[in-house]
Amino acid sequence: MRTASRFVIVIIFLGVVLGGIFGYKFYEFGQMQEMFSQPQPPAIISVTEATTENWQPSIKAVGSVEAINGIEVANEVPGVIESINFESGDAVQKGDILIRLDAAIDEAALRTRRAEAQLAQQEFKRVSDLLPKRAVSQSQYDESKANYDAAQARVNEAEAQLSKKVIRAPFDGNLGIRMVDQGQYIATGTPIVEINMLHPIYVDYTLSEKYLPNVDRGYPVTVTVAAAPDHLFEGEVSAINTSVNPETRTVRMRATLDNQDGTLRPGMFASVQTGQPRDNEVVTLPRTAVSYNTYGNFVFVVEENDDGERVVNRRSVTTGEIRNERAAILSGLESGETVVAKGLLRLRAGQRVEIQDESDQEASE
Repeated sequence: MRTASRFVIVIIFLGVVLGGIFGYKFYEFGQMQEMFSQPQPPAIISVTEATTENWQPSIKAVGSVEAINGIEVANEVPGVIESINFESGDAVQKGDILIRLDAAIDEAALRTRRAEAQLAQQEFKRVSDLLPKRAVSQSQYDESKANYDAAQARVNEAEAQLSKKVIRAPFDGNLGIRMVDQGQYIATGTPIVEINMLHPIYVDYTLSEKYLPNVDRGYPVTVTVAAAPDHLFEGEVSAINTSVNPETRTVRMRATLDNQDGTLRPGMFASVQTGQPRDNEVVTLPRTAVSYNTYGNFVFVVEENDDGERVVNRRSVTTGEIRNERAAILSGLESGETVVAKGLLRLRAGQRVEIQDESDQEASE
């Protein structure tokens, strides 16, 4: 009897405890349901309007900056450097002396050749004076003239050899870093310094063969480089290769750009856009108004529901190129439609919204 009473007491105690737990959980569920049943306040958004703009179509490519003239200056004859007449980074004119090699032996050889030529000239003059008097034969005259011509040629050869001891700038340009030192012996073909003509400058790039009908010399080209991301370099197509690469089916293009400030340097990676001689009307939006995703891009369009409230609805769009932080919308949106300008991640389809005042919107931007 006593055991049965204890069992009943335990059962009653467990019932009270479990009842309390379930009652509390039911109360929490009711509170949550009541909270979710209450209408959420509208989200504050900034908006923008899709507009129509005239954009010149262009073909994108990548290329490399190339100097119009750019070489490593080297010597044609060996020798010891006697003097260096430039500093690394100098701007030079065509013909400016860069280095002089020791030329003592060549100067002595030139003096010898000139003395020989002078003697041959005197001999030729005497024979020439005697020929009309028939004091010498025609063969002696011919031999004397040949000796004089040969001596003069040897002088010219010695002068040319001596001139190679002076290395000059081959064209106007900017020098790189000096690669030789005073007193150094340099063998034939030793690099001395790099020189590049930086203005104007080339950009070489390739296009698929399918674009050949859409490009021609004189078409406008715009270029950007990583070293100056906010600077747009402008130029035009100056040359198109006469053949297509049979392995890649691409054609090599060359554009000429202004580079007076020297920002562009040979070897830079360049993003190139080749413009077309016509304009297209495109619908555009600020780049921040588009959500880019691997499964498709979309925007939030501001509309009115059946109750006359402003809500946002998600709409898929097809985007094109981006210019000046504005994206071209190829399909999915009409000009004049109002869309959310930014902050798309905090919105959901069908959510009520309230448009931010223009003054507040400008201040936040």
